[in-house]
Amino acid sequence: MDFITKKILILVKTYPSISKKYVELVCTAGMDEDGNWYRLYPIPFRKLDDDKQYGKYRWIEARMYKGNDDPRIESYKVDYERIKLLEQIKSNDWGRKSNIVLKKAIYDDLSKLIKQSNTTNMSLAVFKPKKIIDFIWEEDSREYPKERLAAIEAERKQLSLFSNKDEDVDVFKIVDKLPYKFSYIFEDINGKRSTLMIEDWEVGAAFWNWKKHYGSEEMALQKIKEKFFEDYAKKKDLYFFLGTTRQFHGRAKNPFIIIGLFPLPNVIQNSLF
Repeated sequence: MDFITKKILILVKTYPSISKKYVELVCTAGMDEDGNWYRLYPIPFRKLDDDKQYGKYRWIEARMYKGNDDPRIESYKVDYERIKLLEQIKSNDWGRKSNIVLKKAIYDDLSKLIKQSNTTNMSLAVFKPKKIIDFIWEEDSREYPKERLAAIEAERKQLSLFSNKDEDVDVFKIVDKLPYKFSYIFEDINGKRSTLMIEDWEVGAAFWNWKKHYGSEEMALQKIKEKFFEDYAKKKDLYFFLGTTRQFHGRAKNPFIIIGLFPLPNVIQNSLF
């Protein structure tokens, strides 16, 4: 395997999903200084040491290589134990963020994007919806599949057989499963209407934080809509970060989901152009 070392600006962190091998994974993606996309995996994010945990718009240095098990051109296996944290771009510095995010192709035709993905295995893109119609949610199962949890528990027990009594038992708590699926309804440049699920960590974290604050799922959902629709969609110049899933890449009619958001303040957008 041929390792490369790249400086990457983190733009995407999805809500954690559970995996038998790594217990819990976070889809991470970002761009280099030239605006090229990279998907970094596997990253058991919440198990990383504190000095390796990164937030959005943080530059990191990552050692990675192109694996043979994922045809998506942006996907790289990363040596997550050697991640180095570099500069954090300030939250209000939208000019610097835009210089990277909007440097290369911005798609507005969903059919064209899907066709290119099928042709070239491209799987990450900045997308500008022509019109955002709504932000919706639907109830989902509140527990992870029993067979997946059973496999993880069996692995833990197996590992405990080889641990010393004085060693810490693996007490890592799997992240709570979101009981809702959130989606945007939007139109592209041709008026094609689509409903795409959003898996941004920010949405999941907002739900749990507001539920804890208000003590009510109904209030949490209302606050989420206020932020991600009334604010982001109506008051900001909102871009989507779209990505394909490994399972449906090259197979589904539309393999893309929304994996991140870029809510550019209109005053910044006007000054850029």
